[in-house]
Amino acid sequence: MIKPLKFLISAGPTREHIDPVRFITNASSGKMGFMIAEAALAAGHQVKVVTGPVNLEYPEKTEVIEVTTAMEMHLAIMQNFPACDVLVMTAAVCDFRPIKTSINKIHKSDATFILRLERNPDILLSVRRLEKNQTIVGFAAETNDVIVSARRKLEKKRMDMIVANEVGGKEYGFAVEHIKATLLFKNGADREIGRCRKKDIAEVIVNEAIKIHG
Repeated sequence: MIKPLKFLISAGPTREHIDPVRFITNASSGKMGFMIAEAALAAGHQVKVVTGPVNLEYPEKTEVIEVTTAMEMHLAIMQNFPACDVLVMTAAVCDFRPIKTSINKIHKSDATFILRLERNPDILLSVRRLEKNQTIVGFAAETNDVIVSARRKLEKKRMDMIVANEVGGKEYGFAVEHIKATLLFKNGADREIGRCRKKDIAEVIVNEAIKIHG
């Protein structure tokens, strides 16, 4: 019998507010992260999800931590990572945030509006400082040079596996039911999945993570 593992999964987008009514975000729906959570639960594992703003029903028996910004997600992952066995980062975290957020709505004017941004912390690079035999799985959502870009990210952030995810098409990508993906591994191997349902690849990702963790 497989010993239950503790999965920590990030999901959805983050929002970086410009003012109280405007923000920077992306098209992530959170579906992939929650399907991985459901697959891990179905396999008998414990699951905790850190999610940005999504319009989804949360899986039963899942502890859910709601966040909005990249900084909040960074903090939640760092706090919960030491106790997990497997980290799966599906969230589409904003790379940048406004240097200054207006406390009042910014009104339209004839002048050019310049928005100055600063980098958000890199969550995957940060957790490596706390790593103690955890298995780390990431996602690379790319529109071109998908495999090359994903392999570079895998190596730079020292992950065990990355899901190279082609986005930008109508049939697969964010907020749809299908994904076009290839799994890349730390040992240099790869496994082409192609176009499939997110529900199906979620089960594959969970099984591969379990095998890697041993």
